[in-house]
Amino acid sequence: MDEIPLSVQFVVLGILLLLSGFFSIAETSMMALNRYRLKALLRTGNRGARLASDLLAQTDRLLGVILLGNNLVNAAAAVLVSVITVRLFGDDEIALAIGTLAVTFLILVFSEITPKVVGAAYAEAIALPIAFVLKPLLRLLYPVVWFVNLFVQSLLWMLRLKPADAANTKMTPEELRTLVLEAGNYIPKKHQSILLNLFDLEQICVDDVMTPRSQIEAIDIDASPATLRTQLATAYHRRIPVYQGQPDNIIGVVLVRKALGLSRDNAVLAEQLRGLMRAPYFAPSGTPLFTQLQQFQEHQDRLCFVVDEYGELMGMLTLDDIVEELIGEFATHSPLQPGRFHPQTDGSHLVEGGSLLRELNRKLGFRFPLDGPKTLNGLVLEHLREIPEPGTSLEIAGHRMKIIQTQDRVIKAISLAPLEKITAVPQTRL
Repeated sequence: MDEIPLSVQFVVLGILLLLSGFFSIAETSMMALNRYRLKALLRTGNRGARLASDLLAQTDRLLGVILLGNNLVNAAAAVLVSVITVRLFGDDEIALAIGTLAVTFLILVFSEITPKVVGAAYAEAIALPIAFVLKPLLRLLYPVVWFVNLFVQSLLWMLRLKPADAANTKMTPEELRTLVLEAGNYIPKKHQSILLNLFDLEQICVDDVMTPRSQIEAIDIDASPATLRTQLATAYHRRIPVYQGQPDNIIGVVLVRKALGLSRDNAVLAEQLRGLMRAPYFAPSGTPLFTQLQQFQEHQDRLCFVVDEYGELMGMLTLDDIVEELIGEFATHSPLQPGRFHPQTDGSHLVEGGSLLRELNRKLGFRFPLDGPKTLNGLVLEHLREIPEPGTSLEIAGHRMKIIQTQDRVIKAISLAPLEKITAVPQTRL
């Protein structure tokens, strides 16, 4: 080594540091490569993606060749620095210690930390071109890597460790939700909202979105023929439930257009309606919305009636209700379902008591709890344990409200104050 000029040795040291940086950036970029993005590039026929995928499919060999090269280069750099130090300062121990610290600093800054930070930040841009170098390098050093991996596999077997197959790793629903939220720059806001609503279909049940029993538009089959004709002619919906005796006793569903086609002399006979009626389809309370969507497909139906554990009618759900949960409201409401939210000049909202809590949270930004009653009326009654008088003020889960009107044991209108910024949801105060 004494015959080699110092200038050449410094050049070789620089080359060794660059090679060490190459292996460091290769390791980090390959490990940080987004596997799902890689699969998408594979489908487009990207050659670099194919090579990178092949390398990642044999992670032990990939890491073996990278770490083998990295450690050999670092060891060579340390030896070379020792040689340079001896030539410059002799066998002085302090000089050798300073040389060791110097090469450690150089390796950390130029060959480890900086390349790995860059590799993590630009994983795809670096990993795909580097795969063209790593693939032939792996073939060249395969015997050495295979020999080293014999000891690695034996050690893992002794420790009873079995590395997971990264190719078969599946994403959880929460990870998918986070992925959609983080992809805001790539997915239009409306599409992002639809995807997030789709994830929620399994968490939302039919009780959350059904039309309450009191707001169902239905006709009584025992009514006079002229009354039946009038009710059908003024019906707001294309399909209308038919009951007998009590509104809870649903006996069928009829298509308004077909029923009106049978009318004569401005009258519709009950016998004609019975011939057109389709048997009602009932769904149990608590059925997840996604499950109900599948049930609609299997039954080839668009409407069902929600019943509780005692068979009592609770409400009605249509396919349109589920679609609106996905894409938002797209149709006007029945006159039986007037506007529920009326903004006031003081910033508060006059809200119908039968408003769904989920709807209030989503549209007005409130934070009502959803693990109990489904409507604002039910939430207030659960906390007060009595029918409140108009003018009663209360606070539930940090939301200030005032009872405006009650009728027939039901709260008809409530004034909700604007929600202030809350760092933590406080306990219910009455």
